[in-house]
Amino acid sequence: MAGLALQAVLRNPLAEPYLLGTSSGAGLGAVAGLLLGIFPPLTSFVGAVVSLWIVYRLAEKGGGVSTQSMILSGVVVSMALSAVIVFLVSISSLETLRGVLWWLWGSLEVYDLRLLAFVGGAVLLGVPSIFFLSRELNAISLGEEEAIHLGVDAEKIKKFIFLITALMTAALICACGIIGFVGLIVPHAMRSLVGPDHKALIPLSALAGAAFLTACDVLSRTVMAPYEVPIGVITAAVGAPLFLFLMRRSRP
Repeated sequence: MAGLALQAVLRNPLAEPYLLGTSSGAGLGAVAGLLLGIFPPLTSFVGAVVSLWIVYRLAEKGGGVSTQSMILSGVVVSMALSAVIVFLVSISSLETLRGVLWWLWGSLEVYDLRLLAFVGGAVLLGVPSIFFLSRELNAISLGEEEAIHLGVDAEKIKKFIFLITALMTAALICACGIIGFVGLIVPHAMRSLVGPDHKALIPLSALAGAAFLTACDVLSRTVMAPYEVPIGVITAAVGAPLFLFLMRRSRP
């Protein structure tokens, strides 16, 4: 869902939290929260917002932002933040953090009811909010000038989408870890099935994303049984080739 909204406002099929560095920022915030004894969703949200702001500033030039530069900046920032996460875990004396690397690759085994309530609240806030902006997202997808002619404040919508997707990403990462490429794979597949209208894309992407992640979870538990493969490995195996395909196709 977050990937779909970002793709709309940035008008780039490669945009999604994992590639824009938001996921790594949220993951770093969550790890920092564990180290500092702070409720991880709070620090995770801060990390997501800060990382997205850094990426945006790096891509900004001449008063505008190139979406291609934003993707490249996101990949670089993501790699840098991931290295910081590994460093924090490696120097930690807390044994519980040794399992953080596994969690960061993705797991749906969540038993903290308070955390689940936070995640549920973020999703229940985020999905309807994005759906409510379906018309505006359709207009921005046509181009910012066209959106302005239709009475849409593109910059205001962008900032709101950045904020709400950062919140959703932070909440989900606190519960499930960094599971990449879902926001890339699902919207692309749904767009090819139902077209570009976000009134249909948003609910279908939400349902398809849940189904896809569940299927990946089943594969992660069975493909190398009795060993369990992190879900992020499964989604990366599917998403990385698709990313390369979309990147080649988006070249002028």
